[in-house]
Amino acid sequence: MRPETRTDHELVADCARRDENALAALYDRHGKVAYSIALRVVRDPGLAEDAVQEAFLAVWRQAATYDPKLAKPSTWILTIVHRRAVDHVRRNVRHGEIAQRVATFEAPGIVEGVDETAGIRESRRSVQQALATLPAAERRVLELAYWAGLSQSEIATELGIPAGTVKSRTFTALARLRAALEAPEQTLEPLEPLEQTPELVAA
Repeated sequence: MRPETRTDHELVADCARRDENALAALYDRHGKVAYSIALRVVRDPGLAEDAVQEAFLAVWRQAATYDPKLAKPSTWILTIVHRRAVDHVRRNVRHGEIAQRVATFEAPGIVEGVDETAGIRESRRSVQQALATLPAAERRVLELAYWAGLSQSEIATELGIPAGTVKSRTFTALARLRAALEAPEQTLEPLEPLEQTPELVAA
């Protein structure tokens, strides 16, 4: 393979013209630094990889809007990477809060203690209602994770599905729960399916 001789400016311009090789060249040139930046923010290798992939997808989509008067291509790309990494941190903080509420909700069938406070009973009722809105496949993943204590790989084996599917179902389920728990007090109806984002496969 011949070495890439195009400048960053030329590669971004070619991305705007939908040249996939140009995007690959930008990734080869800046991917390691991008990953290092993302990892410093999210402190998790898997999340860092996700943030970098999302960032380069954004580069592909936004290449036509790049203005060389505002920043060098590398600065523009790494700024997008940093923003995506910060977004991941914020999402995981919110999901972590919801996950904690799910984790403290006892599995179905366990009798409630008579001495629990009204606040705990109300929180239990809210989580129970929210869980009831989930599709069965997503609810099952949460049951295995938070009540059975299985890891994502163990859940994948138990259900016979890829680990990536377990991860996406967990993420989607927690997003649905957050939306349901943060909604104004009302009768909770089953939620419509969320729009699916195409899975990105690392080269």
